[in-house]
Amino acid sequence: MSNESHSHDRHMTPRKLFYLALGSVGVVYGDIGTSPLYAFREALKPVAHDGLTRFEIISLISLMLWALTIIVTLKYVLLLLRADNEGEGGTLSLLALLMKTANGHTALLLTLGMAGAALFLGDAMITPALSVLSAVEGVKLMAPSLSAYIVPISAAILVLLFVFQSHGTGAMGRFFGPITALWFIVLAIAGVSHISDDYGILAAFNPYYAVSFLLDEGFYGIVVLGAVFLTVTGAEALYADLGHFGRRPIQWAWFVLVFPALALNYLGQGALVLGNPEAMSDPFYLMFPKWALPFAVILATAATIIASQAVITGAFSLVRQGINLGFLPRMEILFTSETNTGQIFLPTVNTVLFLGVMFLVITFQTSEALATAYGISVTGAMVVTTIMAFEFVRTRWNWSIPVAAIVLVPLLVLELIFLGANLLKIHDGGYIPILIATAFIVVMWTWRRGTALLMEKTRHTDIPLPSFVSSIERKSDHSPAHVPGTAIFLTSDPESAPAALLHNLKHNHVLHDRNVILTIRTVNKPRVANSERYKVDQVSERFSRVELLFGFMETQNVSQALAALRKTGLKFDIMTTSFYLGRRKLVPDAKSGMPYWQDRLYIALANAAANPSDYFRLPANRVVELGSHVII
Repeated sequence: MSNESHSHDRHMTPRKLFYLALGSVGVVYGDIGTSPLYAFREALKPVAHDGLTRFEIISLISLMLWALTIIVTLKYVLLLLRADNEGEGGTLSLLALLMKTANGHTALLLTLGMAGAALFLGDAMITPALSVLSAVEGVKLMAPSLSAYIVPISAAILVLLFVFQSHGTGAMGRFFGPITALWFIVLAIAGVSHISDDYGILAAFNPYYAVSFLLDEGFYGIVVLGAVFLTVTGAEALYADLGHFGRRPIQWAWFVLVFPALALNYLGQGALVLGNPEAMSDPFYLMFPKWALPFAVILATAATIIASQAVITGAFSLVRQGINLGFLPRMEILFTSETNTGQIFLPTVNTVLFLGVMFLVITFQTSEALATAYGISVTGAMVVTTIMAFEFVRTRWNWSIPVAAIVLVPLLVLELIFLGANLLKIHDGGYIPILIATAFIVVMWTWRRGTALLMEKTRHTDIPLPSFVSSIERKSDHSPAHVPGTAIFLTSDPESAPAALLHNLKHNHVLHDRNVILTIRTVNKPRVANSERYKVDQVSERFSRVELLFGFMETQNVSQALAALRKTGLKFDIMTTSFYLGRRKLVPDAKSGMPYWQDRLYIALANAAANPSDYFRLPANRVVELGSHVII
């Protein structure tokens, strides 16, 4: 959904609202919708060591209902969905917005943005592995002899999921909403059919049970919170996918279908265990009669594939934002839809996620083992979002510090308690998401730091553009030969003569009739209107400076932008135009501003980056690359 339609969300027709809400059920709520498969089962384990009491079962369900109410409903659905950057949500969108009014907090905000993005990418690895394993494990109840095949079946499903990414989600997307909506209806029906097992479970709506349980249980209460948190995993997707659907459809889907279905299902699982304590081994699948189990397993598997798909495509969008904001090197971006620019495929990211997911499935083998590793990346991302939201409401909504503190500090304290509860599971596999997030943070930090150092080093040898132009245009015996046509020189610094221009003069001794110094900039908003796309500055008769502006959600298609620019009066024929790119060979230097290992990592990232001519969509047969050595 575009930012324009987001801003006019109030004037949406009921029909459009319905279809967008249905679409959001599949994409936005897929992850949180698969939590009933394992959340209550995992929460029961820490307190089942000395037999379960009635009070404990009701208290666990109470904790789950209130976690959904406070964290998902209040924080995300009602508050954060309003904190948008021209219709776009998510950690990096929020970061881009806050950078406009950083007021000396730039380093802190950048650190938070990198941490939030890295934790989300960690989540994108764990979610497919955990969700698919937990769904396929239902096979055990139908045919115990198939238990040995759960990991191979899960691995095969995940291989197919990642292979099909390159075909795009357009066709599959049309089925996502209806299948996930059916999943939520089945969750609600299964829950309602078991609430009658023990109506006492309805006492879980009383927060007294949740609070007194935590006070009574002490250390075990904190351990239980780590498992209870599995109820709200996927809440970050609500915010990250804001731009696709808009605020109202996401809110309607939550209040009309998703929240009631989840609440009823958890109440049903609780009543089932109250009536039959043996059911605690797998309360979700044991809610279904034997004849309905195959249908439940198939539908659960479909729902987990959709949830995984949504997280993977979310990772693609996040990485594209990261590239455009300068956190990551350029990567190949393929478009899987002719009409929807949001449907993209990044082969590198797909490969990294696939290898990570397969490693997790083969290493942990069961959803029970993997559930202990889950939670840290999600709680960490939530804490980061709340801290950034505090800055947002102060600077963008002009809330006073006391008001912002009253609203957000209780949420932050609650999330820090959840984070602490999850950190207790570090030795049981919780170190995995920490390692994944740390690896992503190191990559982003290295790329940003290395790029800044490279700019600094090359700036010392740069020649200011105005003085270069005036000297080159003076008539002398050493003047270069003039050739017809247009030369476009890409550079990140429009104030200096580009290295490619200097090399061209030095080696070829020619100057084109028209020379354009082109700079491409990413602005801190999702999209740029065509009327604001370019800035043109005529330096001299032969030289002009052009600045192309793109939003962080846009494809940086330079050929298309230049074609539009020609209509405004900058005359050049694309068939007699050459694009000159400077290609640097980086050499590590032990005395540079980064440790040697970081130099090597930066150089490896730079070498692996997509070719600029591909990334910027330049005409392949019109590009000339000129190389130089730079010691970094």
